[in-house]
Amino acid sequence: MRVTRRGYAVLVAAVPLLAAGWWGRFPLAGVLGVILLGAVSAAVLGTGRTLRITVRRSVYPSRVTRGRPAQARLLVANPGARRQPAFTAADPAGPVIRTVQVRGLPPGGETVQHYELPTDVRGKWTIGPLSLERRDAFGLARSSVPTGETTTLWVHPRRLPARALSGGRRRHLHEGTVTDSALRGSAELNDVREYVPGDEVRLLHWKATARTGQLMVRDLADPQRSRFTVLLDTRAAAATADSFEELVETAASLLSASVAAGQHTCLLTSSGHRTVVDGTAGSAGALLDALSEATQDDRTARLPPDRGGNLVVVCGDGPPLVPAATLLRRFTRVHVIALGGPVEVPGARVLRARTADEAVRLWNEALG
Repeated sequence: MRVTRRGYAVLVAAVPLLAAGWWGRFPLAGVLGVILLGAVSAAVLGTGRTLRITVRRSVYPSRVTRGRPAQARLLVANPGARRQPAFTAADPAGPVIRTVQVRGLPPGGETVQHYELPTDVRGKWTIGPLSLERRDAFGLARSSVPTGETTTLWVHPRRLPARALSGGRRRHLHEGTVTDSALRGSAELNDVREYVPGDEVRLLHWKATARTGQLMVRDLADPQRSRFTVLLDTRAAAATADSFEELVETAASLLSASVAAGQHTCLLTSSGHRTVVDGTAGSAGALLDALSEATQDDRTARLPPDRGGNLVVVCGDGPPLVPAATLLRRFTRVHVIALGGPVEVPGARVLRARTADEAVRLWNEALG
């Protein structure tokens, strides 16, 4: 609880009035000073009363495409035997703060409030914690109490209808050269992860289990399955902030199309981030979550040791990420989508556009 600026102004005004009434023998001034002092005291006592309520917030949907609506549902209940006065609930929602006016609640009463959440900016936003605030009728004092847990709202980049690029099986090293052949019926180690109920016991990785103290299993991939990789340029010098959003939307569109086609799909960034999914239903969420958190930085471009399949480089008009010869040696086919200016990548197919919409349109036309 604390006195507001208005409350302090009233206190300052009450002092000369009390002095005039006591020493200057102006009874009316003294009465006004006492009234003002009493108003501030009453405001402090009224707002100092503890709010005994329970608050539960839910966000739906928890993952939403940029620009699409998302709401928070606030359930406020009074479990006590005394009436709880009206208050204001302030809920930090990413870059803004949403405020909700909650009416007074009788004993055992409850109310539900809905409010829109900001989704116009891509990102991973923390919603909460709530701040319950009470003010007196004249705004002389207020009290604020934080309560409730936080919730995460994922705002995914916009996705455009793109076509999936077929073909592009993983290439293998054989005596120092890269070949498109693979042993029939073979399987490759894609990752080592924690065991989840339903995993086959024969896939347990005993060395990783002994090292971590948790059951770990091998995540195997079919080398004959089509592979699709997007390399996103996250260098700050490669694109402006607005152009970078177009790059992210282009990458999201191509990756979503690849997952929908059931391909083994990988997202790489020039800063070294790597997210791989197996192309099953629902696996696109991990890629979109990663793109929601993608930001520009000044790191030197470094490409993880992925190889094989189709690679699409989504970049701005800055200097090349890595030498083109390196990409051509490591991937079956290389495409480049350049936004913002002319880019030359010898040996790769280059599409030049200025927006994500234009880039996806040119991509679909190029696939025929």
